[in-house]
Amino acid sequence: MLIVGPPGAGKGTQAKLIAATFGIPAISTGDIFRDNIKNGTELGKQVQSIVSTGAYVPDSLTNEIVRDRLLQDDAVSGFLLDGYPRTTEQVAELERILDESGASLDAVVLLVADTDEVVQRLLKRAVDQGREDDTEDVIRHRQDVYNEQTEPVIALYRERGLVAEVDGLGSVDDVAARVTSALRDRGIAPRPADAV
Repeated sequence: MLIVGPPGAGKGTQAKLIAATFGIPAISTGDIFRDNIKNGTELGKQVQSIVSTGAYVPDSLTNEIVRDRLLQDDAVSGFLLDGYPRTTEQVAELERILDESGASLDAVVLLVADTDEVVQRLLKRAVDQGREDDTEDVIRHRQDVYNEQTEPVIALYRERGLVAEVDGLGSVDDVAARVTSALRDRGIAPRPADAV
């Protein structure tokens, strides 16, 4: 499964809940990059030198990381990807990775949220966490970049009938219940608690 949605829609929170409910690992490319940077790995040094200039990590490097992670034992019977694929080229690479392992994508959870409401949420978070760089202009720019980059990806998955659209606003529990219900409607049931 994949989870997609604009910055501030609660993807990270919902990804953890989906992973726990369905007994699969939540795999965030952002977390993988941050962990490697924090631990000073070779990959971390490569990524740090790229992001410190404000550039995006190139597809080739991101694809390599995702390929490696999806081949690990805990991801064999299922996974939830957060932050990948972001481009149509990455969609094609993910298909190659899944084809090689005989797996397929079951669903793309799309968290939908009103832009103004998300901007207000992120401005509040910026104040709470002392993120002075997160101005309204910066936050709105990130929303625009997200829309530009991910719209073609969402359109591709929508054509394939994989998108489960969920209202991302409301309490964490309400959104989680809507996600679980949308996945159940697609024939994807949570794992029993004793099987996790």
